[in-house]
Amino acid sequence: MPKIIRGLHNLPDSPQGCVATIGNFDGVHLGHQAVLTQLAMKGDMLGLPAVIITFEPQPFEYFVPEKAPARLTRFREKVEALRAYSIQQLCVLRFNENLARMSAEDFIRRLLVEGLNIRYLVVGDDFRFGRHRQGDFAMLQQAGREHGFQVVNMHTFAIDHQRVSSTRIRNALRDGDLETAERLLGRPYRMSGRVAHGDKRGRKMGFPTANIHLHRCKIPLNGVFAVQLFGLDEEPLNGVANIGIRPTIGGDKALLEVHLFDFNRNIYGEHVQVHFLHKIRDEQRFDGLENLMTQIEKDCAEARRFFAEQC
Repeated sequence: MPKIIRGLHNLPDSPQGCVATIGNFDGVHLGHQAVLTQLAMKGDMLGLPAVIITFEPQPFEYFVPEKAPARLTRFREKVEALRAYSIQQLCVLRFNENLARMSAEDFIRRLLVEGLNIRYLVVGDDFRFGRHRQGDFAMLQQAGREHGFQVVNMHTFAIDHQRVSSTRIRNALRDGDLETAERLLGRPYRMSGRVAHGDKRGRKMGFPTANIHLHRCKIPLNGVFAVQLFGLDEEPLNGVANIGIRPTIGGDKALLEVHLFDFNRNIYGEHVQVHFLHKIRDEQRFDGLENLMTQIEKDCAEARRFFAEQC
């Protein structure tokens, strides 16, 4: 687990320096993984810690929150995904008015030179930073020559002759194309959270659910899915999940509800991961609970067929 450092004022003294990269790393997809592997190898070669510099909220969320896309991963999920890589530190900068107004020169001096003593930096060649996005890759290279650190660009990682990106994954999830999302991520798309008490409607209808509050402004996918749940001793557990606002009962906040097959145990408070494997249908409004129950039975049957075909 990387050590989390929040804010410029909490940066530790680093006389030996570090290797670092800057980005949102939303989803920690195969393109990100290639960069992290490159960074870890360079850090090991130089005997220096590997550091990720990221922002909360993400810059786009700060400047135009109403247009910001749904995140693939919440901050905690991102940290969990980073466990697989040799990253020693995660430097989290709060993106606020002060950071937005910081000049590119100050960003380089205060963060990269004085703060982290960077010796090797990996960024995209289209990376922009500083007030009015005045800083660019060429400025970083010039600063590297002046202060003694190397700047290299992230190599494009492509699948099917297209660049792997968080946007491409969001589009696949929006379209219900979980197979493409999995190929770009290198793993099934997943969400995590703690099982919370709900209104018990599912139990009353004969389909008890594990309710997971998403703590997101927007969700990247919607509908009914065949899923597997991890985080319990019995993992993986097969089931069917609905993610959305539950229009039939008048819901207004996105919730993830998971009905596990052949499972009857109290798991309130458990932190679990839900892997989305197959989309069954879009979320829809039904005329009454009886029609909803009939559809849930069909959804469960289709999910069971899906898992049977995987054996």
